[in-house]
Amino acid sequence: MNVQTTNRRRSSEAGVAMLIAIFVLLLIAVVGIALIVSSGTETALAGNYRSSTAVYYAALAGLEEGRGRLLPSNPNFFNVFPAPPGTPLPVGQVWYITNPANGEDVLTAYPDREFNNEFAGTVTIAGSTVTPIPSVSTVAGIQGPLYRWVRINAVTEASLNLDINNDGNTTDPGVIYYDGTHLTLNPTSSQALEITSLAVLPNGSQKMAQYIVAPVTLNFPAALTFDGNNPQFTASTSPSFFVQGSDLVSVGTCNPGSGVPAVGYTNGSLSDFTKPNNPSGIPTALKNNYNTSGVTPIPSTPDIVPVALQPNLQTVGGLNSLVQTITQNADVVVNGPVIQGGSHNLMPSWMSATNPATVVVNGDLTFNSWRQTGYGILLVTGKLTYDPDTSWNGIILVIGEGLLYSHQGAFTNTQIQGAVFLARTLDATGNPLLPSSAPAFIPPAPPAPPLPLVSGFDFVNTPSSLTNGIQYSSCWIQAVQPLTYKVLSFHEILQ
Repeated sequence: MNVQTTNRRRSSEAGVAMLIAIFVLLLIAVVGIALIVSSGTETALAGNYRSSTAVYYAALAGLEEGRGRLLPSNPNFFNVFPAPPGTPLPVGQVWYITNPANGEDVLTAYPDREFNNEFAGTVTIAGSTVTPIPSVSTVAGIQGPLYRWVRINAVTEASLNLDINNDGNTTDPGVIYYDGTHLTLNPTSSQALEITSLAVLPNGSQKMAQYIVAPVTLNFPAALTFDGNNPQFTASTSPSFFVQGSDLVSVGTCNPGSGVPAVGYTNGSLSDFTKPNNPSGIPTALKNNYNTSGVTPIPSTPDIVPVALQPNLQTVGGLNSLVQTITQNADVVVNGPVIQGGSHNLMPSWMSATNPATVVVNGDLTFNSWRQTGYGILLVTGKLTYDPDTSWNGIILVIGEGLLYSHQGAFTNTQIQGAVFLARTLDATGNPLLPSSAPAFIPPAPPAPPLPLVSGFDFVNTPSSLTNGIQYSSCWIQAVQPLTYKVLSFHEILQ
C-alpha cells in the first residue's frame, strides 16, 4: 500500500516541473519583448532628438548667415537697404537667401506663409518686392547646413504685435528702429530687421526660427567728444594742430555731409577751453584751430559746445556694454600695457582702407614711432599715448581711463580722420563707477593731495612745422561700421 501510494503521488506531481519551466520561459519572453520594445523606443527617441537638434542648428545656421552677410566687412555682404545711404528698408521689400537641394525652387517648394501671418494682411508676400540671392553654405560642391531659405525684412508694430510708442494699439505702419537701448519709431536711430530661417531635413523634419536684430553703430556729435562729468582739456601749443568738425573727406562712393562741432562735451563745463592765454587751455591765437569752418571763413571763437549722445552712451553700464560688444567682435584683442611701433606690432597686416580692422587693447596703448596709417576701430580701455607720426582713419574710442595723451613731436603730416570719443568709467582708484551713473572724468571728491590729470585730452608739444590733428569724417565713420548686428530677440516658430 505504501509503495503504491508513493508512486501515485510522484505521478501526479510529474507535470509541475513542466508548468514551472513554461512559466519561466514565458516570463523571459515577456521581459525580452519589453526590452526590445524599450530599445526600439529609445532608438526612436534618440533619432527624433538627433533630427530635432540637427534641424534646429540648421535653422540657426541660416539665421547666422543672414546676420553675418548684413555686415559690410563680410566678403559675401549684400546691402538690403535702398539708396541713398540712410534710407530705411521698406516693409514691402523682402530679401531671401535661398539654399536649394537638387536644384529645387525653394520658394515654390516651401512657400513662406509666416510672413502673411505676421503682418496680418497689412502686407502680403505676393504684394512685396522679393529679391532672392544664393546662399554661400555650399562649398566645393559639399552641401552645408540644410536650411532652405532665410528671409530678411523690416518690422512694424503689427508684425511684432508690440505697442512701441505706447499709444494703446499696434497699428502704426512705420518701420521700427533701435536706439541702442529700446525699440523706437524714431527714424534717427538704426533700423531693426527681422531674420527668419526655415530648415528642412531629408526625413521631413522642419524648424523655423527667427531673430530681431539691429546694427550696433556709433554716431558722433563732434570730431572730439567728451562723455561725462567735468572733462579736462590741455591744448596743443602748435599753430599747426587742429580739431576740425567740417566734413571734407570722401571715401569710396560716400560723399561728405554738413559737418559737426569740433569739440563736444556732455555734462558740466569743459575746463580751460575759453580762458585766454591759459597754459592748459587753448592759446588765444589758436582758438580758430577748433571749428567746423574748414575752407569757409573762420569764426572768432572755437566751436566747442554741449552735445547729446545716443542713449546707450549716457551711462557707465551702457558704455561697458559697448566695450563688451566691440571686444566680442574684434579682430585683435590684447592686454596692455602694450607698445605699437618698432619691433612691437599688434596691428593686423591685412588692415587697409578697403578692409578695416577692429583692435581692442585692454589697458594702456602707446604708439611709438609707428609711421603708418591704421584703418578701422581702435578701442583702448586704459590710457592712449598717441604719437603724431601715426595716422588713423576711422574711430578711436578711449573708454575706461578716458585719457588721450601726446607730448611727442612728429616727422610727417599725419592726422586722425573720423572721430575720437573719450569717456571715463573708472573712479580715482581705478574701480568701476556704478553702471547707472554718468561717466566722470574727475571724481567728485578726489583724495588729498589732489591727483594729477588722469583723464581727458592732453596734447601739448606737437610740432609747429607740420600739420596734424583730428579731422571729422562721416565717410570714414560709416566705412568701419556697423560693428555687428546685435540679436535683440530669438524664438522658434511652431510649424
